[in-house]
Amino acid sequence: MVAVKWNIIAFLVKADYSKLPKKIMRDSDLTDVLEWTPEAKTKLKNIPFFVRSQARQRIEQLARNAGQGVVTAELVEQARLEFGQ
Repeated sequence: MVAVKWNIIAFLVKADYSKLPKKIMRDSDLTDVLEWTPEAKTKLKNIPFFVRSQARQRIEQLARNAGQGVVTAELVEQARLEFGQ
């Protein structure tokens, strides 16, 4: 759990927040909400609650950039490797 916590913190530190919209968006504000597989949801729940929403947004952005409509466990793992330590 500690390794996951530090990977997520490193992930967020590397984030480029200058490209984020100024207003805070809620999940209900998104028109193209992505579907998550049960395995991907399980992996997301392993991320500490205080960074989970940011991690979810980054993972979904990665999925959109890849042209995927469903977030899979493999995509969550790819995000961890890409944005982690």
